[in-house]
Amino acid sequence: MHEDALVGAELHAASVIGSYQLGSYVPSPAGTPEYDFEEDVFGAVRVLRRGQVALLVPVDETYRRTPQDGAHLGGGFGDTNLSARYDFVLAGESRYLPGIAALAGITFPTGRSVTGSALASFGPLFGSATQPLAVDATGIGAFQINGALSLEQTFGPWFASATTLVAKRTSAGGETLGTQVTFLAAGAYTFTNDATVALSASYAFEGDGTIDGVDAPGSAKRVTVVSASGLWPISDAYRLLGGVFVDTPVGALGYNQPTQIGMTFTAIRSWM
Repeated sequence: MHEDALVGAELHAASVIGSYQLGSYVPSPAGTPEYDFEEDVFGAVRVLRRGQVALLVPVDETYRRTPQDGAHLGGGFGDTNLSARYDFVLAGESRYLPGIAALAGITFPTGRSVTGSALASFGPLFGSATQPLAVDATGIGAFQINGALSLEQTFGPWFASATTLVAKRTSAGGETLGTQVTFLAAGAYTFTNDATVALSASYAFEGDGTIDGVDAPGSAKRVTVVSASGLWPISDAYRLLGGVFVDTPVGALGYNQPTQIGMTFTAIRSWM
């Protein structure tokens, strides 16, 4: 809350280790590796004493190989996100009331999707994936509207938060994804030098989608992710973050989704 603005870059790398199929976890078959990479640039600025606006622009790459199709690598710009946050009560401001924040955002279909983007009429950059194994698919092809409520509190050097996020997607190519709901819980400990370690878990699920207005049974999705991360302050203006994550390979915790294990690295520069 003491910062006026920041910019940063994040590197993300993950390996697909299996998938959730019909309520069971199934490891990836031998000889079919998939590696997903993402590079993000982002910035945020304070517009009110308790308000923030942020923009994130991703670039995505995917490598896939199968015995039948061989190895392929593709990528491009992903879906851009614009978001805002307002803190009605700050964490630690009240002894009895947690911090309360409202979040809202929109994700623009600036990436390529398997079926084609809602922005396809603006040019080939927003068209559908064309490379083998859809390795050049970098987005969902639809606008996504997000809204969230976050509760946060500090207890001395400890920090705890719980967030509920709801996302609604527009139709693209006659297909509409179901409403997505995500629950996120996190806890962190800050040392005297401001270095921090954190553990978080999220559970996301969405209902069945529709095709040309007709329900598509069995298209629902859910996934559970556990993450461990740390922050190291280089100075008051610069800090580094790193973390590892895994989509829990337990069938009851996922459905119709690939499972990944990966890592992230982030560098941030801020102004006070």
